[in-house]
Amino acid sequence: MEAAVVNAESETRNAALLPDTIAHEMLGTLRVPRFADVQRAAQAIAPHVRRTPLLRWPALDARAGGPVWLKLENLQLTGSFKVRGAFNALLNLDPAQRRRGVVAYSTGNHGQAIAWAAAQLDIPATIVMPVDAPRNKVAKAVAQGARVVHYDRRHESREAIGMQLLAETGATLVPPGDHPDVLAAQGTVALEALEDLPAGERENLGVFAAPCGGGGLMAGCNLVLDALSPGAQRVAVEPAGYDDTVRSLRSGRRESNDPAARTLCDALQAATPAELPFAINQPLLSSALAVTDAQVGQAMRFALEELRIVAEPGGSVALAALLAGCLQLDGRSAVIVVSGGNVDLPLLQSVLAGH
Repeated sequence: MEAAVVNAESETRNAALLPDTIAHEMLGTLRVPRFADVQRAAQAIAPHVRRTPLLRWPALDARAGGPVWLKLENLQLTGSFKVRGAFNALLNLDPAQRRRGVVAYSTGNHGQAIAWAAAQLDIPATIVMPVDAPRNKVAKAVAQGARVVHYDRRHESREAIGMQLLAETGATLVPPGDHPDVLAAQGTVALEALEDLPAGERENLGVFAAPCGGGGLMAGCNLVLDALSPGAQRVAVEPAGYDDTVRSLRSGRRESNDPAARTLCDALQAATPAELPFAINQPLLSSALAVTDAQVGQAMRFALEELRIVAEPGGSVALAALLAGCLQLDGRSAVIVVSGGNVDLPLLQSVLAGH
């Protein structure tokens, strides 16, 4: 299958198009974050997260036909960018909310990050995770003292289960996408990357590409790119079969994925774009595209064999798009986010064997 691409060009695309709030059907009115919120989040979470490296390899430049910088969130604490949003959300809870605890739903990385942050801040945490979540992600959440509640993603709603748990416990919900503090902190990925580019490279930045599931990472990064690097193309990358953002940009409304769809990229198996991220991404994204599992596997092998980087499938999709020729640099540089490295060893061995 060829990569699916849709452009979302607009002559008036800028942050002024963002609403101040959105009406979320389950969570009520949600505030839409701005670039200033990303800056505040960066200061708040700095003592608690790792400033991940921004690195460049000749082998990757040669394949891409231009300078490419990888933002390595696979080296983040808990192995993914999600810990940024987790800490920012939990740090903003008042003392009474901290005592009552938090509930999060997650395919794995967000839950693991909430469990880690909650343990560091002495906050009780319950994580709603699918029964088919990677065992290593479930085990790491449990190891941090979190309670894990499983659900069947094909027949049950994690959002509904989360709301029921809130009613039972009085805890605070911290979803992976529909939370302004979470989105603001995810934007620190782009903020760090732009700050760490060598002098003159920010002005030459042609493409910023990142993995996209519910859209939270790309939404936070879009706030930063719109403010600091408005000339760069902002590209969200999804797995084939879970190309809901591709189709949603085309139709102008949030589209859902087929419940029977399958992908290696467990971290990106969102049923539909989250409401708050889509409110940001719709006017600010340049494009979205989807890559196949085969292309993801090739990217994972290239990352390990040529770059000595372990990346999980969902964390590899933007790199896969670059290696597959879906991103055109046209002589300019690119920042590619490797968003996570939490891959089960049997799956990694299978991918490396070409299965």
